[in-house]
Amino acid sequence: MLLVASYLAPSTIHGIGVFAANFIPANTIIWEFNPAVDWRMTADEVAAFPEPYRSAFTAYIYVDDEGYYVLCGDNARYFNHSTTPNCDDAGAYTRTLRDIQAGEELTCDYFVFDQITRQHGIEVTSFVKL
Repeated sequence: MLLVASYLAPSTIHGIGVFAANFIPANTIIWEFNPAVDWRMTADEVAAFPEPYRSAFTAYIYVDDEGYYVLCGDNARYFNHSTTPNCDDAGAYTRTLRDIQAGEELTCDYFVFDQITRQHGIEVTSFVKL
């Protein structure tokens, strides 16, 4: 669950991105998993979803280090990948690596937290295969 105000807008990186609504200082925790908002599921649980729902949300799922499929239930699902991200996802939280200005896109490195990206590369991240 995002812990800071954000909004969605067209991204110069890819499609739609999530943007900071206000200034965010460096080292601020901006996201944490919250089961009231975010889903953590097994591959079988994801596969059990009927179409078209499964296809609609698998583009936003990542696979954590324990093999669970995680779907952020808020704007956090729109974080775009960057090789020079302004946020760090190492550990249980996402935090800012530097000051983030209001209106700046929030980015992360998918290779840090997503098994699919690490195994298959960035181009398949939008196409989770169960």
